[in-house]
Amino acid sequence: MASSTSSPAPGSRSKKPLGKMADWFRQALARKPTKMPVSPESALSDVSHPSSPDSPPSLGSSSEVSPIPAPSHGSDSSGGRWSKDYDVCVCHSEEDLAAAQELVSYLEGGAASLRCFLQLRDATPGGAIVSELCHALSSSHCRVLLITPGFLRDPWCRYQMLQALSEAPGAEGRTIPLMSGLSRAAYPAELRYMYFVDGRGPEGGFRQVKEAVMRYLQTLG
Repeated sequence: MASSTSSPAPGSRSKKPLGKMADWFRQALARKPTKMPVSPESALSDVSHPSSPDSPPSLGSSSEVSPIPAPSHGSDSSGGRWSKDYDVCVCHSEEDLAAAQELVSYLEGGAASLRCFLQLRDATPGGAIVSELCHALSSSHCRVLLITPGFLRDPWCRYQMLQALSEAPGAEGRTIPLMSGLSRAAYPAELRYMYFVDGRGPEGGFRQVKEAVMRYLQTLG
């Protein structure tokens, strides 16, 4: 006996869904894939890293310290290096003015462009000597003591040295003695706990002074 249920004949309505499905696949394949938003975290994860990280470059006297960029327009300059007016205060005797000017010219030149305080150039005309000296020290990150026979004879130089030590007695790198024309035995007793730059070295010790200042400024962020 023949079954009452008959299969659909060819060309019947069952071909319509198949035709619609084929059209849908063609449209799906023709569509361009949408780009997913990239997060900063995923972008960082795509950056390739060296298989063996190198150690940071040495900052000794034979290395070059990277220059510190100046703050861009509109950036916050209230902290770090820019929290003080000067990077370096050069303390020297009056008879060593020519050597101090040479040192300042060296520090202010090049890519570093260090901001230096030189007393006879930058002190306020008519200002009290004690006030100007104290202001110069407090407004500078580092203090270079140009220690010479004239420095040891000058009472104002001794005042600046003691003032610098009292303001930052334990701040390593802020006070930088540059000794010239003196024996090691003549080195001030107040500075015996810190190393000095020997002015008899290459470039009169100027390069070592500059690198010491740059190292300290880099710790400020």
